[in-house]
Amino acid sequence: MQQDIPETGQGSGGSRRDSRRRAAAAARRARRRRALKWTAGAGALVLVAGCGGALYLYEHFNNNLTSVKVDVGTEEERPKAAGDALNILVLGTDSRKGLGRSYGDEGSEGHADTTLLFHLAKDRSNATVISIPRDLMVPIPECQSADGKKIPGSPRDMFNVSLGQSGRDPGCTWKTVEKVTGIRIDHFVEVNFEAVKSLSTAVGGVEVCAAKDINDSDSHLRMTKGRHVIQGDEALAFVRTRHAVGFGGDLTRIPLQQQFISSMIRKIKSDDTLTSPTKLYKLADAATKALTVDSGIGSVDKLKDLAVDISKVDTKNITFATVPVLDDPADKDRLILKQPDAGQLFAMIAADRSLTETAAPPATTAPAAPGTPTATAPAVDTKDVRVTVRNGSGTRGQSGPTVEKLRAKGFAKAAVASDAPAATTTTVSYPAGQEAEAAALAAALGLPADAAKPDPKADPKGALVLILGKDVLDAGPGPQQPPTAAPKDLQRVQADDVDVCAK
Repeated sequence: MQQDIPETGQGSGGSRRDSRRRAAAAARRARRRRALKWTAGAGALVLVAGCGGALYLYEHFNNNLTSVKVDVGTEEERPKAAGDALNILVLGTDSRKGLGRSYGDEGSEGHADTTLLFHLAKDRSNATVISIPRDLMVPIPECQSADGKKIPGSPRDMFNVSLGQSGRDPGCTWKTVEKVTGIRIDHFVEVNFEAVKSLSTAVGGVEVCAAKDINDSDSHLRMTKGRHVIQGDEALAFVRTRHAVGFGGDLTRIPLQQQFISSMIRKIKSDDTLTSPTKLYKLADAATKALTVDSGIGSVDKLKDLAVDISKVDTKNITFATVPVLDDPADKDRLILKQPDAGQLFAMIAADRSLTETAAPPATTAPAAPGTPTATAPAVDTKDVRVTVRNGSGTRGQSGPTVEKLRAKGFAKAAVASDAPAATTTTVSYPAGQEAEAAALAAALGLPADAAKPDPKADPKGALVLILGKDVLDAGPGPQQPPTAAPKDLQRVQADDVDVCAK
């Protein structure tokens, strides 16, 4: 008599069933990997009121895409290249073409209404997205239009006229941003109002939050307090609203756009979108129709490669921020850069410093002589390492700045102590058992490996002692190091923050 074999048994029937289950599970994983590959980076390209989207490899979408060649000046005129980091200028124009009279002058060519500088770190661990206000007063350089016509520059004008005014094309805005920020731009992406409507609809709506009732007759937004899922015309009204929230200006509108874009990034990266072929197709079709890009990324394949690179960034490490500004003393309706804060932010981006995972820069204190091996930093939690700094350089005032530098590098318990006897070289002495901590301190300051020395008489639980020698002065100030922290009170929004609401 044939023996029945239960499904969980080890017989041939159970093995076949187990094989079928494993094959089905593998097929599901393969489908998800394909979906992830097709949509990799879609959220990261959603940078101006919903611009961007899933970029398929299908040649069909190449016909949707518009690319242009722009003049950005000679190498001598431009900032230093960013290396493996990427800086993408995202331009949201206020062109009304095809939108009808309800959106204002439907014949308008469009200006730089919403501008974002998207910085992708060289290790792809983080991204910073900087909003540049349209009303910011800046110098606009001489530009060349697509037909070769030279357009005179302006020593001081509104940023938004760097595009559209007098025939200026995206290349002029590109040059303007490089001149103002000192940051090298690699590519640009341009979208218009229609992109917000089509992309928000393609993903089935984007969730936003209002901290109060909003009724804005200019943008046509009417929204009750609370959370809403918006798309189409309502999505466009939300990102254009400024008169019924905050102080009623462009600076009020920027956080709304950052909230919307962050939410759209989350929606695109969600399983609800990634596993829906219909949504993916609609999103890719809408995105490629909405985009105008520079010739360097003027094909779907090139955009796909860029998007895959961008997709490596975890949403929690995408930071939106606004360039620090002040009211223009000459015109209360205009803005100027707030210094030194704006310069500090630009320097961080140019040096590939993250707003979410700040890396310590190379130190200039007491550099090692040429050819001298420097200390290698071991894995140490520096925030709990106690460091006593004593000045033996012979010149007053060296301990305080050194302590601040150490705290910026993560040595939170660094403290100033009394001056030390005159010393020629800078050294670190450490109690028994704190070799790793001493090596980390020496490495943070760029000291040679033999600068850390044990002190057999020191209390095993005592602090490291850093004695600053005369070599600190001999080294001079050295090259200026990029800042390691963002300006105080910088406006920012994290892309994974679901609690942001329009106020």
